[in-house]
Amino acid sequence: MADTLRIVHCFRSPVGGIFRHVRDLTEAQVAAGHSVGIVCDSTTGGDFEEQLFEPMQASLALGIHRTPMQRHVGPGDVASAWRTFGIIKELRPDVLHGHGAKGGVYARLFGSLLRVSGSRVARLYSPHGGSLHYDETTAMGKLFFGLERFMARFTDCLLFVSDYERRTYRSKVGEPPIPNNLVYNGLRAAEFEPVHGPPDAADLLYIGMMRDLKGPDIFIDALALAATRLGRPLSAVMVGDGDDLPRYHAQVRRLALDGHVRFLPPMPARAAFALAELIVVPSRAEAMPYIVLETLAAGKPMIATAVGGTPEIFGEGSPALIRPDPRELGDKMSEALADLGAYRNLMPDAADLKARFGADVMAADIEKAYFAALSRYRR
Repeated sequence: MADTLRIVHCFRSPVGGIFRHVRDLTEAQVAAGHSVGIVCDSTTGGDFEEQLFEPMQASLALGIHRTPMQRHVGPGDVASAWRTFGIIKELRPDVLHGHGAKGGVYARLFGSLLRVSGSRVARLYSPHGGSLHYDETTAMGKLFFGLERFMARFTDCLLFVSDYERRTYRSKVGEPPIPNNLVYNGLRAAEFEPVHGPPDAADLLYIGMMRDLKGPDIFIDALALAATRLGRPLSAVMVGDGDDLPRYHAQVRRLALDGHVRFLPPMPARAAFALAELIVVPSRAEAMPYIVLETLAAGKPMIATAVGGTPEIFGEGSPALIRPDPRELGDKMSEALADLGAYRNLMPDAADLKARFGADVMAADIEKAYFAALSRYRR
């Protein structure tokens, strides 16, 4: 078996944690001598994402290929799937790695079609939360989890980014009948350098997608409650974009926080960290959030909801973890801001974080999974 591989990453939307994960992974894989390519949606992502794609163009030997991909199953899916299959077939991958629900379906189905035509290709899937967030008692949840059980026969390896994600899969889909590995998300060494802000930095920062799943509405309600509890106005910055953004603007106006909350478009996380003293991640659901890792690596104090794999970063019972509830978050905001120095001492140890969540560790473990999947297929 060759030491270098032709690797294609397939996912839908080039935003958020999945895109961050793929960028880090492709960088490490290119450095290891592999030929790498990306296939993703062309209708999502904005100027910020375009800027992230630019430096990748020259290094990815198999290129960046963008084609329309619908989020939900529908009539347009057939044409979209056929176009995507044509692109992947031309790239002749040894490894087809799907990320998220849509990327996972495409990678496994198309990898199987390539095998029928005689190609040697490993089919891997990383859920990154995705459809695992659905309630298994709903019609939509039953549909997705039934589909996932069916797709297992077209999968060579499942890669989970948190133990929570693996446990959720077992609970909602069932015990995987195929090899599966836990590989934590990882950060580059430079991201473990501290970020310092100016003396006039805002009190609080929210950075992420502007959708209810990530909790911007919880953040805004908690901001008003914490200001009342502390007896002074609090300043906040909200960085991100999304379809629900106008609703959060309206919520800020309704709570008379207009002069205290500044909305900014997407920007690099470390640039955003310098804008505030305390970072808040109020998500209702997560798999293994990069933003939590990035915040702690940058030496910033934070509050996060105890959802998904987040407790695996902090440790169970950390006083920095709360439920996704405005009152609980408001109380924690006021407690932390009352003595930020003492609160900072509650954060996890930086050396331990670096040992557990390094990009080099992540890339090496995933590469082992690729070669193992190809070896099993050859046998």
